[in-house]
Amino acid sequence: MLKGRHLIEPGDLSVSEIDEICSLAEQMNVDPISFQDVCRGKILATLFFEPSTRTRLSFEAAMLHLGGTVEGFADASYTSSTKGETLADTIRVVSSYVDVIAMRNPKEGAALLASKYSDIPIINAGDGGHSHPTQTLTDLVTIRRLLGGYEGLTVGFCGDLKFGRTVHSLTQALSRYKGNKFVFISPKELCMPDYMIKNVLEPNNIQYTTAERLEDVIGDLDVLYMTRVQKERFFNEQDYIRLKDSYILDRDKMKLAKQRMIVLHPLPRVNEIAPEVDDDPRAAYFKQVKFGMYARMALIAKLTGAL
Repeated sequence: MLKGRHLIEPGDLSVSEIDEICSLAEQMNVDPISFQDVCRGKILATLFFEPSTRTRLSFEAAMLHLGGTVEGFADASYTSSTKGETLADTIRVVSSYVDVIAMRNPKEGAALLASKYSDIPIINAGDGGHSHPTQTLTDLVTIRRLLGGYEGLTVGFCGDLKFGRTVHSLTQALSRYKGNKFVFISPKELCMPDYMIKNVLEPNNIQYTTAERLEDVIGDLDVLYMTRVQKERFFNEQDYIRLKDSYILDRDKMKLAKQRMIVLHPLPRVNEIAPEVDDDPRAAYFKQVKFGMYARMALIAKLTGAL
């Protein structure tokens, strides 16, 4: 039973609950009209203490498509937090007005703290570099929709793997399904953190390899998950110049990939995917955006008890 639950990190959901949400999201995608009134009379609060475009609008669109309403803020400078109000008090107040809260905060652990002071569901819409569980649901819905499931896949993560919360969350989620293998493609400066290797992959005997060049491994992948390599993460500019082009996905690299491979990206992108790739049928990152709305619709409907 998901009604009344908080979603702070992907591990808060069992495998069967993830499958339940993904299945409902697919139904909503196929037949959205049947779900247009299920949250009528319910209110979502979007509390975004740091900038967001896709995630915030996706949550708001999701609730509106379910027949509910939305209130909240996209800029914390207009809230009482500037007067010194604590997060705990903000949550106590807002939870008196609404039925579910989606919150983004730059501080790791903020969503967990909020859940301790709320009688209604808290959905973590990103807390620093820690977790982004609804992006993970988005990714899983996309993979399931386009590849038919999320087992037995070779998944490549490319770019900033050290600081990428979406990479960490999806790796944890896919590690719970049978037969998945991972390829981590990054410069040494931005490799997957040790705690992910030691706490998630090795204890579960999950196969993984590492690479520094995308073109060396792209032909093995079923899913390529791109992220941005940021110049500011390097101590040595020469290393950045030497490596940066290895992490730009272009038409030539796509020629080396499987015809069935899909390319995902949490967005926003800068230059890590060349615009020429957008027309490739394997480019799924804009489809991913739409699936994200349906994933959030399904989650909201479940947590509020509407379905």
